[in-house]
Amino acid sequence: MAIWQGSSLRKPSGARSRRNKNKRNAEFGRNPAETRIGDEVKKEIVARGNCTKTRATVAKRINVIDPKDNSSKNVEMLTVLENGANSHFVRRNIITKGAIVETEIGKAKITSRPGQKGIVNGVLIE
Repeated sequence: MAIWQGSSLRKPSGARSRRNKNKRNAEFGRNPAETRIGDEVKKEIVARGNCTKTRATVAKRINVIDPKDNSSKNVEMLTVLENGANSHFVRRNIITKGAIVETEIGKAKITSRPGQKGIVNGVLIE
């Protein structure tokens, strides 16, 4: 089933609204990437205007910045501790922007969008 992101077919009152245009190809969306923790898997997709997006389907490493000394390290992610997007993402180890993950050097908050950019960046919070 396709994901359609166009305007609703119903009015706020619940009545059906008359369509003044057909569904456009630009109004269709895609399934979310739902990046998991594991061995690296990336996927290239073609976006609007023939641009490409790199989706991280599975990610293992994160670029962590330590705000105390402003140094960055590439470390391995262990597990997801919190995820504000969806509480069920924690037990499925799905990472999104704003998720708190456990790394080798401590807890880190993800600041990038792994499903859009294909890379995982974060800031050390402890």
